[in-house]
Amino acid sequence: MTAMATAGKASSLGVLESLATLGLVLPGPPVAVAAYEPWQRMGNIITTSFQLPWVDGKLACVGRLGESVSIEEGVAAARICALNGMAQLQQAAGDLNHVRIVRVEGHVGCVEGFDAMPVVLNGASELLNAAFGERGRHARTAQGHQVMPLNVPVMLGFWAEVIP
Repeated sequence: MTAMATAGKASSLGVLESLATLGLVLPGPPVAVAAYEPWQRMGNIITTSFQLPWVDGKLACVGRLGESVSIEEGVAAARICALNGMAQLQQAAGDLNHVRIVRVEGHVGCVEGFDAMPVVLNGASELLNAAFGERGRHARTAQGHQVMPLNVPVMLGFWAEVIP
């Protein structure tokens, strides 16, 4: 199914149902690994701490793009980060069907000269668009870093709006 067809389908389904059609299940929200909160809500705005590719309490992928991590593995890590961000937003808002994604801040751990950060982060953006439909369309940053926390290849931060 194309991204546009999937996004159109998402508008008639709830977010969790859209994920199910993609063969995905929303995980529980990852816990903080240091002295910070996983998310904060200010009125109708939610911001998350950066989400790492945690699966069942373990990092699904470590290393740098252009070195030990392929673009395909980076895309998969970005999708995991997006799922974890959605779990944080679910916890903060209580219902993803009342959430609109405003901005995704994407950071990619990579070697010097690697310039495919947008391709890697499309893994997250395309998943958000498919799950949320029009409410998933967002602004995005794409930055590359030679050193990342816990040696992860991708981390994502979210800004979202809770809507009626």
